[in-house]
Amino acid sequence: MGRQDEEVKLLGFWVSPVVKRVEWALKLKSVEYEYVEEDIFNKSPKLLELHQVHKKVPMLVHGDKVIVESLLILEYVDETWKQCPLLPLHPYHTAMARFWASFAEDKLLRGVWMALCTQGEEKERTLKSVIEALEKIEGELKRSENKYFGGECIGYLDLALGWISYLLPIWEEVGSMKIVDPTRFPAITAWMNNFLEHPVIKHTLPPRDAMLAYFQWRSKEIGSLLASGRKGHPPHAATLSTPYKEQPGNPKYAIKESPRMCKEVSVIGWTYRS
Repeated sequence: MGRQDEEVKLLGFWVSPVVKRVEWALKLKSVEYEYVEEDIFNKSPKLLELHQVHKKVPMLVHGDKVIVESLLILEYVDETWKQCPLLPLHPYHTAMARFWASFAEDKLLRGVWMALCTQGEEKERTLKSVIEALEKIEGELKRSENKYFGGECIGYLDLALGWISYLLPIWEEVGSMKIVDPTRFPAITAWMNNFLEHPVIKHTLPPRDAMLAYFQWRSKEIGSLLASGRKGHPPHAATLSTPYKEQPGNPKYAIKESPRMCKEVSVIGWTYRS
């Protein structure tokens, strides 16, 4: 296991929910770290060189060690810095937390993203599967009768599911869909409110307007690619150039078209290419 006093760096992307869960874990444990913003559409040499297989964010660098995959990073952080434990102490409860995290990643996170990027019958089928999966999460939370999945403190499973609290409402709005009905999911709704009220979570969320603008554009891009793939031909460049709109009271987004048909997006002082 690495020394706790070794330098810690986190390579991430501002709007990525899997990066955010690692940030939260480090902050909950009061671990000092350097955050390095990555352009996931034009990856830096550093990101490409650090790991011989995995070229994605989040990437945690602890001394001379590189750890990848957000859920694995959470476990590494929990084992390395013992304060504010994230995983349960009992092996059975630990196994169950890992199971539900994996279940939510596969059935919820991927499912909601697919529903956001599709239309018609495919969207409806995906939403049906997502809501069925969410009902199982609701039942698990009701059985625990705790403030969080981790008990009275935020734990591993809360961090794994944390995107539901702030990002799912964004995706619901962008995709014109309703997934978390408070009358149908009272336990999840209460958990979302509790999670968002925690100081570490409340003060580290990405700006809402910036998330809306990004996912409005990104979901259309992915939707165009999916639709064109089904038709057997690549999308026309014109379908990949949906502009952000400046609206009174919203953050300003400066868009520049490049020869690669990518956009440079300046969002409240940060610049990303997407």
